[in-house]
Amino acid sequence: MPSRTRRRFPGISSRAYEHPADRSALVALRKLSGFDTAFKALSGLLPERSLRLLYLSDSVRVGDAQFAHLHDMLRDACYILDLEKVPPMYVTQDPRPNAMCIGLDEPIIVVTTGLVDLLDEEEMRAVVGHEVGHALSGHSVYRTVLLFLTGLALKVAWIPLGNVAVMAIVTALREWFRKSELSADRAGLLVGQDLRASMRGLMKLAGGHHLHEMNVDAFLAQAEEYEAGGDLRDSVLKILNVLPRSHPFTTVRAAELKKWSESRDYQRIMDGHYPRRSEDGDTSVTDSFRESANHYADTVRGSRDPLMKLVGDIAGGAGDLGGKLFGKFTGASGDRPGTGDDGKGKGPDTA
Repeated sequence: MPSRTRRRFPGISSRAYEHPADRSALVALRKLSGFDTAFKALSGLLPERSLRLLYLSDSVRVGDAQFAHLHDMLRDACYILDLEKVPPMYVTQDPRPNAMCIGLDEPIIVVTTGLVDLLDEEEMRAVVGHEVGHALSGHSVYRTVLLFLTGLALKVAWIPLGNVAVMAIVTALREWFRKSELSADRAGLLVGQDLRASMRGLMKLAGGHHLHEMNVDAFLAQAEEYEAGGDLRDSVLKILNVLPRSHPFTTVRAAELKKWSESRDYQRIMDGHYPRRSEDGDTSVTDSFRESANHYADTVRGSRDPLMKLVGDIAGGAGDLGGKLFGKFTGASGDRPGTGDDGKGKGPDTA
């Protein structure tokens, strides 16, 4: 246990820390009668049982006798977030730093040796809290389905239009899961209650062991440069780069987590004012989608990304969109071709 005093959150609902887009999707899915039952009925088709046997036979199960410090962190995270049943946790041999929470019937947490070797105690505490947050939110069910569909897409790639249909579902699930990762980062912060440790962990995921060579402010400045830099071509490339990923880019995660840590929502949770699980059944799907829509609208309005600015201009009824679009793609700051100030064909000024 860390020596510092930390707050516990009895009965906390995962809605307290979920990203608006993640929360609206989960609220809608939970409201669908029989949805979870139908998903669990797929357990005969999905490789969950095989995965459980694989980790049991070829990984190390965390407990009092094996990786005891990780077991203490796991129980501590479940205590802080008031998760009654502690999920099984395994350490698997893999030099790549990674962790995941999967499972339909019950979540299981898997961390790689590369991650255990990379992070210090408090950084690891945030990661364990991250995975417990996935378990509390029920993300493990949809993560398992995503893994299954990704494998299925490879198997049906030879079937005309078969791969297209599966990949459309995979792409949508990946977009949701990227938002769920932001939710789980928040859960990790609620467990560790040490923003510096969360930031260090994300920097190490990006840059490795050389923490003495890195700087949090400079790392966050990269996120600012990534968001605001370039023209529309770069905006399109950003979208193409992120589409195949299950996680947001690391600098983006760091910036999002820091922003949330400074928000009123975070402070209210730390003050003990948060949604309870006992209230989950009364949650309005409409209100959740409205919150998600408002979040995306605020994101577009506040973004410095060229594409998001253009979307904001369109939504705001800006004039001469053709000229703006041409200028964004070409980097030109002047008028469109044929509308220069040579007196030929000059049209009226636009805002």
